[in-house]
Amino acid sequence: MKPILILLSLILSNTSCNNDDNKTTSIVQSDQKVYYNAKIYTVNTSQKWAEAMIIEGKNITFIGSDIEAKNIANKNAAYINLEGAVVLPGIHDVHMHPLEASSENFLFILNEEETNVENYTSTIQNALSVNPDAEWLLGWGHSFYALLDAERSPLAILDDISTTRPILIMEQTSHSFWANSKALELAGIHENTPNPVGGIYMKEEDGSLNGILIDNAGNELLDMVLSPTQKTIENDYQGFKNYGLVELRKNGITSVCDARTYWKRDHHLIWKRLEEEGNLTVRANLGLWAYPSENDASQIATLQSLYSNDPNSFLKINQIKLYSDGIIHQTTSAMEEDYLVNFFKEPTNNGLSYFNKNRIADYINQLETTGFDLHIHAIGNRGIRETLDAIEQSGTARGRHRITHLEFVNESDLARFAQLNVTADCQVAGDFTNPEHWSENDELIGSSNTQKVVPIKSLIQANARLTLSSDWDVSNLNPFVGMQHAVTRVPENISLEEAIKAYTINGAYVMRQEDKVGSLEVGKLADFIVLNQDIFEIEPNAIGQTRVDLTVLNGEIIYER
Repeated sequence: MKPILILLSLILSNTSCNNDDNKTTSIVQSDQKVYYNAKIYTVNTSQKWAEAMIIEGKNITFIGSDIEAKNIANKNAAYINLEGAVVLPGIHDVHMHPLEASSENFLFILNEEETNVENYTSTIQNALSVNPDAEWLLGWGHSFYALLDAERSPLAILDDISTTRPILIMEQTSHSFWANSKALELAGIHENTPNPVGGIYMKEEDGSLNGILIDNAGNELLDMVLSPTQKTIENDYQGFKNYGLVELRKNGITSVCDARTYWKRDHHLIWKRLEEEGNLTVRANLGLWAYPSENDASQIATLQSLYSNDPNSFLKINQIKLYSDGIIHQTTSAMEEDYLVNFFKEPTNNGLSYFNKNRIADYINQLETTGFDLHIHAIGNRGIRETLDAIEQSGTARGRHRITHLEFVNESDLARFAQLNVTADCQVAGDFTNPEHWSENDELIGSSNTQKVVPIKSLIQANARLTLSSDWDVSNLNPFVGMQHAVTRVPENISLEEAIKAYTINGAYVMRQEDKVGSLEVGKLADFIVLNQDIFEIEPNAIGQTRVDLTVLNGEIIYER
């Protein structure tokens, strides 16, 4: 569908689809729009398919056939001919990091595919020279294994670039950081500094620091660096407004969950500013970050004070994000058994716990009554089991909690998701989640644990509610890449209808807005997208090439390709 056809349809199709010869076409004259000649997949089980949809203001007032739409539309209705295009409800991406993905506080990007860490130096040196006034040189994108495979200390490599200006680089998954000596000095980190909860300061064989900060050890340093200033806030705001929100609209995403709202960095205030200034073009639920090293009583009180659930607002602060564990490739996911390699020479070698079972249960107990739902990161089978245990211990029917990532799930835990009403939030947009990559973790946890990585089919067969999300910018933002992978990842593949449901009505449920959006039904708000190809008819391996031609939010066009 060419973009110009929409405008022409508004001007011309009104006459061809209505027998009132005296009528003139004008969008201004009518608040009623008739989208017709479409293939509308509603995600409504009682009426899966339709040809036409009538929108009045921000509401859907009719779903059905072209003929019925023509018969009930008012005489001044504007007609939009979609020329047989597929229409879906607006996409819900309930796990992403849009401010972090858009932030202008990071000044350079490294290539995660680079295996020789020495080859990073020219990019870092260039960033240092072109940013002479930057108090901290922040970068992003390297591979953890590139640092491990380096022939000399990663700390020495950065110190060769500068020992007078602090350099801090976030690994491409955000679960580790690479720092030079000046950065460690300013943070007060030395070889005798105890590891923080959920984190590790990596060391050389002689006990000296090697510049790699694992999980929360790096998070805490970044929190110090990005303590809010007028500049850091403006960098986040402008990046999200001018890049992040544009990307969301372009990809048909009308509802999101910010999966890590750093309230100490004033991220929640940036979201509020966007809404107050009329620049927020997405429905958003913020997941306030639970800092692992904070005193629980004072942190819970702060989180409760930030709760906001205005039904008339696009923006709601009604979720809490916390981590149970780390990630598999750094051996920090919480596993039932020890890893087969030992990177850290710590007393235990079965992963980290940011929040243990009892702390998670306590947060659920105190925050669920406020109205918060918890969004809990758990990748390893032990982390997942302990999280389910915590929800079983403290959760009530009021909660709509979810566990995200779910890479290594015990068979015995699959049924517990439905039993406890816990949503299984999974990401399969990244190539690393495809079956051909599962064996890459054999050397870490053994092949017996890598047979069903991210078991979305098994979860659905166990009657779990499944959502699919991007984890942007760890993985591709395009939801159709995620759908393609979901339907092709044999043996853990699902149907296209199940994948669409996971990106729409199931996402609406975890955002507590399934009565308003997530499916196309009379009485719901008009959030929908128009696609450039029929994903129901093409080969599954071509679904990821789908593009969004039109994104409509609250009845208004917010993107046109």
